[in-house]
Amino acid sequence: QAQLVESGGGWVQAGGSLRLSCAVSGPTFSNYHMAWFRQAPGKDREFVASINRSGGSTYYSSSVKGRFTISRDNAKNTVYLQMNSLKPEDTAVYYCAAKAGGVSGNSDRYDYWGQGTQVTVSS
Repeated sequence: QAQLVESGGGWVQAGGSLRLSCAVSGPTFSNYHMAWFRQAPGKDREFVASINRSGGSTYYSSSVKGRFTISRDNAKNTVYLQMNSLKPEDTAVYYCAAKAGGVSGNSDRYDYWGQGTQVTVSS
């Protein structure tokens, strides 16, 4: 069973940057397709970005494409989310998730979740 721990959240002004990390322990990290989701107060959890097992393919929601970059380091069992040009509407709790099998933007398909890290962007 995998365990996921996010870090790197915090407060930033609009236009700034943050880098989130998600460290994964447990069964072989490279077996998992990884993703970031976020949930703002009063809203449903939404897909942000995902990356396949090798790191060769990435997927983004339209709201973050061009501003966020997902990456992974299989040697360090870690996935990252580099967030640039942050906007107040990016304010949310960001969750790291892992799944076996193929790619998916559906949170119901993910097997393991971190506890979340708060990102707050002020205008």
